[in-house]
Amino acid sequence: MINLNQKIYGYRRDNNRVGIRNHVIILPVDDISNAACEAVANNIKGTIALPHPYGRLQFGEDLDLHFRTMIGTGSNPNVAAVVVIGIEPDWTQKIVDGIALTGKPVLGFSIEKKGDIQTIADASKAAYDMVHYATGLQREPCDLSEIWVSTKCGESDTTSGFGSNPTVGNAFDKLYEMDSTLLFGETSEITGGEHLVKARCANDAVAEKFMFMFNRYQDMIERYKTDDLSESQPTKGNIEGGLTTIEEKALGNIQKIGKKCVVDGVLDKAEMPTSKGLWFMDSSSAAAEMVTLCAASGYVAHLFPTGQGNIIGNPILPVIKICANPRTVRTMSEHIDVDVTGLLNRDINLDQAGDMLLENLIHTSNGRMTAAEILGHQEFVLTRLYESA
Repeated sequence: MINLNQKIYGYRRDNNRVGIRNHVIILPVDDISNAACEAVANNIKGTIALPHPYGRLQFGEDLDLHFRTMIGTGSNPNVAAVVVIGIEPDWTQKIVDGIALTGKPVLGFSIEKKGDIQTIADASKAAYDMVHYATGLQREPCDLSEIWVSTKCGESDTTSGFGSNPTVGNAFDKLYEMDSTLLFGETSEITGGEHLVKARCANDAVAEKFMFMFNRYQDMIERYKTDDLSESQPTKGNIEGGLTTIEEKALGNIQKIGKKCVVDGVLDKAEMPTSKGLWFMDSSSAAAEMVTLCAASGYVAHLFPTGQGNIIGNPILPVIKICANPRTVRTMSEHIDVDVTGLLNRDINLDQAGDMLLENLIHTSNGRMTAAEILGHQEFVLTRLYESA
């Protein structure tokens, strides 16, 4: 049996949160600042640019979500320091001020009245100093319960519901008993099993908020759906893997929250939890969008069970892949971190599979790279609510 009381070695930030990576990121406020950010990252080794296609003419709740995502990404404990670049000064400063509340080094640069060349030069000098700062930080002993852990599944099939998802559920049950901070979501992929999640909510207020988020997402799908959602939800890979309806997919999806966890709170997209426990976040079921939202909500490790073989990664949030499908493990082995095919072969039991996953989480927390990190998967995809003005 794995010793969950052992210390992991992470980076304790000024706000007392613990990170397991130590990135210096170059964060564009908007799409037209991507080139400057990528130029800085090219100049200064040890930095990562996070280009994206949005940030202009957004308004209302969509703009609020953009700011939450940008600020949350920079505030994530896996990030040591941040350079923010935007076309205009006001929105740039808003993001800088939000990140600065964590106490980490952050500086903003606006391109207007300077141009790319001057902005890139100034931002490169700042990034240079930040890399010196970050690489001088040392890992220190921390409790495993201080590592915020999120989960999402992708390219699910029948082995997901029977194997890899219950493995995550077993690990979540053990982490929950340690007073960890956990997250799940994928609102549309709970369809047909929403009553099961509602029954797991800590109280009536949490259950009411969960059902509000679920119904809001359902209303959006109803508003824009065609007469055939096949190959979208479930996906073509889901169908090939034996999941013929969204209800079947949902019952497998819900296995990720285990048997003992209680849903302690509900978050809107990219919101941060205010206490320990298991949180539900309203979110897309698209892998890159959901994982990006998890990072923006402050989570530092992500458990990702897959059946047919999803290859998702993230620039700042290590993604640990778990698989129980022997064909996928055989044909896509370089993408799989935890092989639990033995669970369906009855070579191991669920408790052992959960321990295997937690052992991998500990190694990842101590600095070992995940398959997605080694292969360079850095999918950073923002969620939009509606068109720009």
